[in-house]
Formats: sequence, structure tokens, C-alpha cells
Amino acid sequence: MDTVLRAASVYIILLLLFRLTGRRSLHQITTFDLVLLLVIGEVTQPALVGDDMSVTTAIIAIVTLLMLDIAFSFIKRDVASADRVLDGQPTLLVLHGAPLEREMRMARVDIADVMQAARERRGIVRIEDIGMAVLEVGGAISIIPRAQFDRAG
Repeated sequence: MDTVLRAASVYIILLLLFRLTGRRSLHQITTFDLVLLLVIGEVTQPALVGDDMSVTTAIIAIVTLLMLDIAFSFIKRDVASADRVLDGQPTLLVLHGAPLEREMRMARVDIADVMQAARERRGIVRIEDIGMAVLEVGGAISIIPRAQFDRAG
């Protein structure tokens, strides 16, 4: 039972910490982010299994983590507000070619990130040609060209 409680505690704490650090860090992973994730995994391992390095304890910890993940997916599916709380909401970054500085700062996204997404996804090279840029809950930046956005609006 100790392993289950340890695994559940670590899972919930890491979920909260990653939720607080924002979506960008999980989608646009850098070398630094990868190293950080590897170090976090190494540091949390003793918290998950304690001094018991047996295969049974590892399996119990893994099953607990997977069950918690499944439970949270059911909660998000069945409770409307849970999805917004656990995964967040899309964030508008650019509107009618104008960067929304406050939202970008809060999301820790800069204009270079938006322009990279605009070039890669839509071939857009000028900020003025972006009708809307949205940081999605998964961390990707969606781009709607200004011409298409103005026609729809």
C-alpha cells in the first residue's frame, strides 16, 4: 500500500507542477527540457519505490500511475470543468496581426515561436499576415492566415 500512496502522491505533484509550468514546455521540447525531464525521472524514482527495488514494487508503481492516468481521463471526459482545470484552455497569442503581449508573456511564448509556427504550418513570413495565432492545450500553436480570418469574421 505504501508504494501505491507514494506513486499517487508523486503523480499528482508532478501533474500540478507540469500544469503550472505551462504547455509550451511539453510541446516545443528543447535539449534543456529533455535533460530536465530525465533528471526529474531519476530524482522521482526513489520517491516512487523507496528502498524496495524489487520488480513487484516497480510493477505496483507502474500500475498505480497508469490507473491514475486512466482515472483522470474518465474524470476529464465526464466532468466538464475538470478538462479545463487539468489541461487548461487555448490561449490567443495574435489577433489581426497584432501580438497580444500579456498573453504571450503569461504563456512564455515569444514572437519567434509564433513566427516559426506560421512559417512551418502556413508559409507566413510576416506577423501582419496572421489573423489569429492560438496556443492550443497540447502546446502547439495554430495559425489562421489574416485573409482567411477576415473572410470568416
